[in-house]
Amino acid sequence: MTPTTAMEPAASTPQTSPATPGLDDRITRALVGAAVGDALGGPVEGWTPEQIAERHGGRVTGIVGPWHGENWRTARPIAPYHKGDGHVTDDTLMTHALIRVYDRVRDHLDAYAVADHLVPDLLSPRWIPELEAEALPLQRIFLAEKWLVARLHYGHVDPREAGAGNIVNCGAAMYMAPVGLVNAGHPEAAYAEALEIAAPHQSSYGREAAGVFAAAVAAACRPGATPDAVVDAALALAKDGTRSAIEAVCEVAAHHDDFESALAPLRAAVEPFDTVGPDYRSPALGARRPSRLHAIEELPVALGMLLVGGGDYRRTVLGSVNYGRDCDSIATMSGAVAGALGSEVPADWAETVAEASRLDLAAPARTLAQVAREVFARDLDRRRAHEEAFTALAGAR
Repeated sequence: MTPTTAMEPAASTPQTSPATPGLDDRITRALVGAAVGDALGGPVEGWTPEQIAERHGGRVTGIVGPWHGENWRTARPIAPYHKGDGHVTDDTLMTHALIRVYDRVRDHLDAYAVADHLVPDLLSPRWIPELEAEALPLQRIFLAEKWLVARLHYGHVDPREAGAGNIVNCGAAMYMAPVGLVNAGHPEAAYAEALEIAAPHQSSYGREAAGVFAAAVAAACRPGATPDAVVDAALALAKDGTRSAIEAVCEVAAHHDDFESALAPLRAAVEPFDTVGPDYRSPALGARRPSRLHAIEELPVALGMLLVGGGDYRRTVLGSVNYGRDCDSIATMSGAVAGALGSEVPADWAETVAEASRLDLAAPARTLAQVAREVFARDLDRRRAHEEAFTALAGAR
């Protein structure tokens, strides 16, 4: 499977030049890019750049095996998950689940779509690569995502309010790339829709990051978009600590074109906004609580690495992976944005991840591309109806 040729456009689809990828290519590259970034970051998640370099004899340059080698089944804190060898993690599982919701609804989503469709999907058996077995996604996802099932399926909480009280982390943001792709080229709409979808899941800066990440993906889809333009679009919409963190990290990133030199400066730039603290596996007492002053770490660093890598997929994602900490989510986000910009995902990485994870990485992209076209057509009809109604009310000019 090659991400750039996995989807054949419909005969009626306007063709673009090879230098300007069209909607299908951008959606494929973004979603495959997110999954590959996730798989590359999974085996080194939670460690520092120094520990990663020591474990692997230098920087990670591709797909690597489990941190604890053959002892992955029992070694803590990783067990029982087979992280590595090209296996995607919960970031990709949640992304694909959201695409299935779009496939069912075939329109913009809201908080009730999460309750009516996403939650039942998490309770339906799927192949889970890290477990190497079919299981409920609920059995793999993190506590912050289990919250969705507890609050909506068992607690019957109003979906628009269910995210209040949850851990504030990157849980909602990590799977919002499809929202940006459905709203390709319209970051303001992507931001608003992601905030609505994230309402049952997160509050505070966790929900805000979901909106800003979706907006960044939508902005990256604009023909001629650059990494700087993506960051500008994110800053135009981001609020409070999220905006401040992106601004601080990207200001530092602008002075680097090599991720090795950027690793420590980017961490120093985001640290004042990060509540987790220096020890990722032992969060500080004030970690992951609502605040208008703080931000998740993952999104600002992902955008920073996008600048450092100049939008090139390989450079951007490898910088994200070698950053450590929550690097599977960082690489998921940066990989999605780099792919949406049109940067190609290395075919050998994509093929290895698809085979190891036993997932068709191109199929969700084909589905979402068709849904995006349908939603755009609906939006045009709604816009025309609004124009006619407003003109009748306000008087023709």
